[in-house]
Amino acid sequence: MAPKEKQKIEIEKSHRDPLLSFNQAVTVDCSDFLGTALVDNNKMPIDKLSILSILRVRAPTARGLRQSAVGDIYGKVPTIMTKFVCVMTLAVIVTLGLPLAAQVQTEVLPIVPGAKPVAVERIKVHGTALEGNLEENAIDRDVFVFLPPSYAKEKSRRYPVVYALHGYSIGAEQWTHEIHVPQTIEGAFAQGNKEMIVVMPDSKTVHNGSMYSSSVTTGDFENFIAHDLVTYVDAHYRTIPNRLSRGLVGHSMGGYGATRIGMKHSDVFGSLYIMSPCCLSPRAPGSLKPEDEKVLEAVKTPEDSAKLGFFQRAQLATAAAWSPDPSNPPLYLDLPMKDGTVQLDVLAKWTANAPLSFVDQYIGNLRQYRAISIDVGDQDGLRVDAGKLHDVLDTYGIANSFEVYQGTHTSKVADRFQNHVMPFFNKNLCSQKDCR
Repeated sequence: MAPKEKQKIEIEKSHRDPLLSFNQAVTVDCSDFLGTALVDNNKMPIDKLSILSILRVRAPTARGLRQSAVGDIYGKVPTIMTKFVCVMTLAVIVTLGLPLAAQVQTEVLPIVPGAKPVAVERIKVHGTALEGNLEENAIDRDVFVFLPPSYAKEKSRRYPVVYALHGYSIGAEQWTHEIHVPQTIEGAFAQGNKEMIVVMPDSKTVHNGSMYSSSVTTGDFENFIAHDLVTYVDAHYRTIPNRLSRGLVGHSMGGYGATRIGMKHSDVFGSLYIMSPCCLSPRAPGSLKPEDEKVLEAVKTPEDSAKLGFFQRAQLATAAAWSPDPSNPPLYLDLPMKDGTVQLDVLAKWTANAPLSFVDQYIGNLRQYRAISIDVGDQDGLRVDAGKLHDVLDTYGIANSFEVYQGTHTSKVADRFQNHVMPFFNKNLCSQKDCR
């Protein structure tokens, strides 16, 4: 296959949300005033999630106030005002059926003194594993490649590679804004971490997320990541083509992807970092909403899907990934509810894709990793399942680290990437050509 032309790009150091374009803006955390919802197909209390606690209001604050992370209010907003605005916002969301974004503006870290710029390339990688997918998702995928400062000068040097997977409802480009790369990569190098290549593939689909799974409907994104992408990067960049020099990390849906792909492809990756993983547990029949059935059944086109609320669309993405049906056009998927009745055969397929259901089958693979780390915020409802995964690994005597840090689902992702993920791979990835 002929090399794809590399397109040079620049990524803004700080990505500003149009809603925060005015000077005096703060983020108000509405979490304490809301109830429960399904996030990434898991039922959890909203008061533990930043995903559903995003509200931006004008407030008297100091000039030049840094934009705050969700859940961290730098300006003082009166409690009574917060309650009022949160209640009104919730009413608007319910009334208008506004979609809720799964990924949000996150904390911007200070620039590390002495940080040197990394080169950023936006390329297209052909996905042989995605060919013929029934949703007609793109088979030539956008990929961001971050090359370390020495890459252009030290022509004979080879580097370990970290593959970083984004979450649901966003693509690779928005993921770069949320973890604030290249700044956080540059910062990690400036803090003494060894240089490595960082690769961020785009896995967004018609219904906003591939689940990094294998499906005739969405395409085989599992093998796109584990085979097509790794093969391409090894062929076109000066990598160390050894599993001990490859790391895999992901957040939210990407955390699910890192878990799933990591369990199945320990022959490809040598170290694994799982950030706030979604979708680890089987979905309970009681979590299904009969009122969603008609709405989802009415979806016939990508345009129809785009009009859905966040959770309804996530159901389509999940069904496309885990219960594909090539005989059921136009969406080529089976939903977990039909004619008001829960479809247990469909839920069984979803259960088969839950890592806590299949982890016992891959214990031998997991033992091959040099290191495994799991982290999650203490205000993130996903922390319960993340803890269960940690417990399973402990039960089998598989070395792993598990940290519950102070934060929500998204508020600290940039900090975690620079100050925890990169140092983890600095410690555990082999940077020598003869890795063993």
